[in-house]
Amino acid sequence: MATTPRYPSLFQINTRVWLQGLSREAGKRVTLAEISDETIDGWAAAGFDWIWLLSVWQTGAAGRRISRDNPQWRDEFKTVLPDLTEDDICGSGFAITAYTVSDALGGEKALARFREKLAKCGIKLMLDFVPNHTAPDHPWVKTHPEYYVEGSSTALAVAPQNYMPVETDRGAKILAYGRDPNFPGWPDTLQLNYANPELQIARIDELIAIAGKCDGVRCDMAMLLLPEIFQRTWGITPEPFWPQATVAVRAKYPAFTFMAEVYWDLEWTLQQQGFDYCYDKRLNDRLKAGAVRPIHDHLLAGLDYQDKLARFLENHDEPRAAAEFSWPQHAAAAVITFLSPGLRFFHQGQFEGAHIRVPVHLSRGPVAPTDPAIAAFYARLLQVMKQTDALRSGTWSQIDPQPAWPGNESASNFIAFAWAGELGRYLVVANYASSQGQCRLPLPFSDLSGKQLRLTDLMGTEIYDRAGSDLAENGLYIDHAPWHRNVFELRTL
Repeated sequence: MATTPRYPSLFQINTRVWLQGLSREAGKRVTLAEISDETIDGWAAAGFDWIWLLSVWQTGAAGRRISRDNPQWRDEFKTVLPDLTEDDICGSGFAITAYTVSDALGGEKALARFREKLAKCGIKLMLDFVPNHTAPDHPWVKTHPEYYVEGSSTALAVAPQNYMPVETDRGAKILAYGRDPNFPGWPDTLQLNYANPELQIARIDELIAIAGKCDGVRCDMAMLLLPEIFQRTWGITPEPFWPQATVAVRAKYPAFTFMAEVYWDLEWTLQQQGFDYCYDKRLNDRLKAGAVRPIHDHLLAGLDYQDKLARFLENHDEPRAAAEFSWPQHAAAAVITFLSPGLRFFHQGQFEGAHIRVPVHLSRGPVAPTDPAIAAFYARLLQVMKQTDALRSGTWSQIDPQPAWPGNESASNFIAFAWAGELGRYLVVANYASSQGQCRLPLPFSDLSGKQLRLTDLMGTEIYDRAGSDLAENGLYIDHAPWHRNVFELRTL
């Protein structure tokens, strides 16, 4: 398998929705084993290093029933699918009964075949690990109720949104729904008790088994297992789980990758506990808010931190980028996000400009037309990223835009940074504002004087010839329309 670049790209696929759509088109059931070589070749041609298959694990009747019977969820489903049927509601992919591949997707052999095809194209496979909870009909509920957070009749009476009665091999119990401390429980899940050392051992064993089926896992709500968060939620303090788990898995699979869904500024904490990548929700939120200074300051962090961030504009939990960002702000946000250091994390439907987020309880999504401008933009961006080694494995540095002339404050609306590699140097600049702006960019290259340089925009048609001595002394003058962005290649003439 080819060496993964310093800054790889990942494509997330909603597996159940994807395969159901392929099956409708083919007029027959399509499993993971039947995914065509052309499809995988297409991902390789687009430059993806990772494919993340969302929701491949076995779910059960209890989760499906709860998803179908929850009136609030059902209203959301009908908004997404006005022609909703019962068969469309398959239950949450995070209400897991076993870490075996769902028979509906082809089972274990189909996944293994799919992974083999990916590997032949140099692509790695990522799957889910949902550490915080299981489905209510997971076998452990009957055989090991001590693995779960137990409540009482009083707790159930006071907070019925957080507990449910269950039958176990040890009699009737009241167990807690899985949840985070800020919201009511998820009623299609039960909360695992990480203060039980035997549960931690069992979960590590599960992780090791999962690691034999893929190259990495995305760990759902990973920060909920941190001792201080668990204490805040449940009033009990477990021993740290992640340092033990990541070490144990890598003892058998040294190259295995862990990615954390994490919020509340706990990214650094989880990086230190063994995670290769952590969600960068802060950058996403700041791009949506549109204030440039917080974006600029966010990118001042050290590369020991930024290199381990997963940068995205959307995912299965977030609103669609095309719905959140107007065009061309969307393009400017994408250039900043996906040409910054870190893992470049893309989501199924993003390239077509999809507006509707599909809940993880559904096996079918809406059919929507492709937005030509968005599709063309992402096709070009992916090719620029793939073909430009410096953007994947080079040296990155942020540039502090300077006023183009005294009193011109529009320089504060620009985000800019440079990339350098063995095969070239590049400049990324965006006017992240709804008004025209100007600035000068002090370029971080020491050998410009005495040369003639050509700047070619890889994302557009602009070409400029500039004297290197002027660039070295005064910086590069930029005058941009609202949301305009460039990815300049710098070449000596």
